[in-house]
Amino acid sequence: MKTKSLSVKISPAIGSVSAECFVPSKSKCIMTLAHGAGADMHHFFMVTLSQSLSEAGIATMRFNFPFTENKKGRPDTPVVAHQTIEAVILKAQKLFPKLPLFVAGKSFGGRMTSQCLALHPYDNIKGIIFYGFPLHAPGKPSIERAEHLKDVRSPMLFLQGSRDEFATWKLIEKVTSSLPLAELIKIEGANHGFKAGKQDIIKLLTTITKDWIEKMID
Repeated sequence: MKTKSLSVKISPAIGSVSAECFVPSKSKCIMTLAHGAGADMHHFFMVTLSQSLSEAGIATMRFNFPFTENKKGRPDTPVVAHQTIEAVILKAQKLFPKLPLFVAGKSFGGRMTSQCLALHPYDNIKGIIFYGFPLHAPGKPSIERAEHLKDVRSPMLFLQGSRDEFATWKLIEKVTSSLPLAELIKIEGANHGFKAGKQDIIKLLTTITKDWIEKMID
């Protein structure tokens, strides 16, 4: 596996953000991976998932949003987050022009990515993977945050913990069942942070992701 650190320019006003690629010797695809609202691209979950995916033949590009790059507490506005995701997608296309392209995100990162794709569809994106879609705030079940998903034209894979406090199971099941391009996988016992006792959740997420990606690119 090769590791490549780089900088991605978003715009003159926003500036640049850091990114890091884990690239296996033989890559099936390239996948962008956006972090959640509470941590940056160096969070343990983000790094270990990327390493595990690389071992499965999936190249990843993790990146910071401007708010974590600049060590600000509050997440970026959707407009800034979308611009960042678009810039990262273009960077991934430039660096890996021959590889199938997937996009993914943990929580906030996944939701901002799907919002971006709903507004600006990319014909060459093979699919989007959500590692815990944040459907609603804890204790406040609703489905308004999922409205944009009907405008996403790429296949979608939702990996959701059965105890996810940000997505009541019955509601996420209802949302995904109404989307022809969506597939929902239950991670039994896991919460929003994918903690589930002694289970090797990273390995499980990697296997499911790999199997789905291979299905998408066959």
